[in-house]
Amino acid sequence: MIDRSQLDSMDAAGLRGAVLALLEKIDRDSREISFKDAKIAKLTFEMAYLKRIQYGPLSEKLTGEQKELFDEAIASDLAAIEQNLADLKAKVKLPVAAEKQKPKRLPLPSEFPRVEHHHEPESTVCTCGCTLKRIGEDVSEKLDYAPGDFSVERHIRGKWACKACETLIQAPVAPDVIDKGIPTAGLLAQVIVAKYADHLPMYRQEQIFGRAGLAIPRSTLSSWAGACGAKLQPLVDLLKQELLAGNVLQADETPVSMLAPGTGKTHRSYLWAYVSGEFEPLKAVVYDFTDSRSGEHARKFLGNWKGSLVCDDFSGYKACFDKDITEVGCMAHARRHFINLHQAKQSTIAADAIEYIRQLYRIEAQVKHLDPGQRLEYRQRLSLPIADALQAWLIAQRFRVPDGSATAKAINYSLNRWEALTRFLDDPSLPIDNNLDERQIRPWATGRKNWLFAGTLLSGQRAAAIMSLIQSAKLNGHDPYLYMKDVLKRLPTQKGSELHLLLPHRWILAK
Repeated sequence: MIDRSQLDSMDAAGLRGAVLALLEKIDRDSREISFKDAKIAKLTFEMAYLKRIQYGPLSEKLTGEQKELFDEAIASDLAAIEQNLADLKAKVKLPVAAEKQKPKRLPLPSEFPRVEHHHEPESTVCTCGCTLKRIGEDVSEKLDYAPGDFSVERHIRGKWACKACETLIQAPVAPDVIDKGIPTAGLLAQVIVAKYADHLPMYRQEQIFGRAGLAIPRSTLSSWAGACGAKLQPLVDLLKQELLAGNVLQADETPVSMLAPGTGKTHRSYLWAYVSGEFEPLKAVVYDFTDSRSGEHARKFLGNWKGSLVCDDFSGYKACFDKDITEVGCMAHARRHFINLHQAKQSTIAADAIEYIRQLYRIEAQVKHLDPGQRLEYRQRLSLPIADALQAWLIAQRFRVPDGSATAKAINYSLNRWEALTRFLDDPSLPIDNNLDERQIRPWATGRKNWLFAGTLLSGQRAAAIMSLIQSAKLNGHDPYLYMKDVLKRLPTQKGSELHLLLPHRWILAK
């Protein structure tokens, strides 16, 4: 900003430049406010819609277990939207609507052990030089949890006053992920990891907490998860940016049922897993939850990314392949066709094909931990002759089997994708298959058995975001509970310029 004294010394050109800069800033701020206003209107509409389907008569068509799971998703969605609204209104300096009077919070059970944390000013000397006198204190209690045991953190903030100048000093309240909430970062981490890593629905967690002495309502647990999901989203967005900075990605997708509100039925949604290449220095996975299997979702996620994409033969990826994105096939998929054929018909052709591919995998096991130069040399010297022999053998066998047979289909899969299947032979940064990515899909397959379906599209997207952090923490050898607890504790005070330090591949446990 320019002060009045500077204006007096400016010439006409300087004044013109200052005015133009001010107008540009006003225009930029106006566009930013308009964007945030539109975002606020969108979130307000979504909140109203969720409340209608939550309390409307159509929700009564759900069965008992469906209703419980759906209510959890709605409560979590509403909490996430409320958190996003509060953050947006704070950024554009809009007044936050007065909250409805909430029920008075009941005191935490007295039998829980208390751990006191005292917060006092760094100095008890007033700015006027007088010694401050302690005149009281404020006490707030937060509920903590270690597996099987509750405890209560008592935060005691002493009040210090100066009689001479009537100054009051008190240590500030430490910021939390959930402002003015009772859960500690440890309790929130427990809820999130149990939900998204151990796949325990909130109603089961309520029962588990009940056995520990306090049955926290599932609606409360869902609200906590929703608020945490909103706060963690910037970290997930940053993880996606770093993932797309790599040269090799592996992609796969799996169906997930999503509840159709008011019908009592589900329809098929999809979870996409994008993981950094097996030989890339970054170890990360980012999930994307969508309402269909359209290839448009893959194109939207990848954006302007350039590199090699390891995937199966799903047509949704085909439109991504151009001069900037190279298709890399999965040898495990080719082998799977022959394994299924052998199990069904004891085919000798399938057995021979499996043996050829097995030889390639034996070499991969030897070169997996070598440096790129050595890996390429071994592949060219040992794997390339085997691959050439396999291709020639497949072509010869194809002339011997009738069109349309199961054997012909298995052979055609490999021959039609031969160039993509063998690209790893000429590039040491490429893996032989997509098994690494398929392993990142398995937690969702396990979860489906427990939570049956995603309650809403928003809850599915939030689960995808949180699980991106949890699974990436596992890929980097971290305990997901310790990682999430530390991140939730540090996140409220972490500078935006240092947010990347909380990413799983850079995270170091704070002492």
